[in-house]
Amino acid sequence: WDETHFGKMGSYYVNRTFFFDVHPPLGKMLIGLAGYLSGYDGTFPFQKPGDRYEQHNYVGMRGVRLYRLFCAFLGSCLVPFAYLTVLELSKSLPAALLTAFILIFDTGCITLSQYILLDPILMFFLMGAVLSMVKCNSCANSPFSASWWFWLSLTGVNLAGAMGVKFVGLFVVLLVGLNTIYDLWDLLGNLSLSLVMFGKHLLARVLCLILLPLALYTATFAVHFTVLNKSGPGDGFFSSAFQSRLIGNNLHNVSIPE
Repeated sequence: WDETHFGKMGSYYVNRTFFFDVHPPLGKMLIGLAGYLSGYDGTFPFQKPGDRYEQHNYVGMRGVRLYRLFCAFLGSCLVPFAYLTVLELSKSLPAALLTAFILIFDTGCITLSQYILLDPILMFFLMGAVLSMVKCNSCANSPFSASWWFWLSLTGVNLAGAMGVKFVGLFVVLLVGLNTIYDLWDLLGNLSLSLVMFGKHLLARVLCLILLPLALYTATFAVHFTVLNKSGPGDGFFSSAFQSRLIGNNLHNVSIPE
C-alpha cells in the first residue's frame, strides 16, 4: 500500500504536478529523482496495491533482484553504518561484526529496502547522523581539525535529511542535542579551557547542528515548490494567490488582490 502511495508522489515530481502530503518533501523528492535518472517517465498510475508494472521502468525507485538502486542501496548502507558505529563505540571487532550480521539477515530490514518507501531513506539519515555524531565525539582530542569539522558538519546534514523525510527524525535531533549538551557541559567544567575557546565550541555547534540543518531543511521546500509548478491534486490546500502560480490551474496568471 505504501509503495502505491509514495510511488505516485514520485510520479508527481517527475511530471512536476503539485500535490500535498503530511510528510516533509525530501524523501519523496529523492524517490522522484531516482525514477527520473533511471528513465522512468511518470506515467504509471499507482492506482492500487498489486498492480503490475509491466513495461514501466521502476527499477530506479524500487531495488529488485540484483539491483541495488536507491531504496535498496540506502537500505544496504545501514549494515556498514551499524558496523562502524558499534566499532567506534566498543572498539570490539566481534561486536561490530555481530551487529552487521544481525542487520544483514534481518528480514524486516531486507523487506523495507525492496520497495518504494520512505523508511530506508529515513533510516539511512538516522543511522548516518548517529555515526557522524560518534565519529565527531572520537575527534574530541583534536577540536577544530579538518576531520572534526567534517564529522560535525555531516551530523548536521544528516539531521536535516532525517527531518526532511519524516518528522520522526526529530528523535535523532533530540539524541544529538542531548549529546551536545553533555559535551558542552563537560567543556564548561574544564578549568584549563578559556571562556573564549568555550564560546568557539558553542558557536561551532550552533552553526553546524542548528543553522546548517535548518538551512538545508528550508532549501528542500524551496526546491519542492520550484519543481512542482503544474496544477495537481494539492491545489485546494493553498491560497488563491498560490494557485495562480500553478500552470494549468483555473486561476493561473489571474491577478489576485492582497
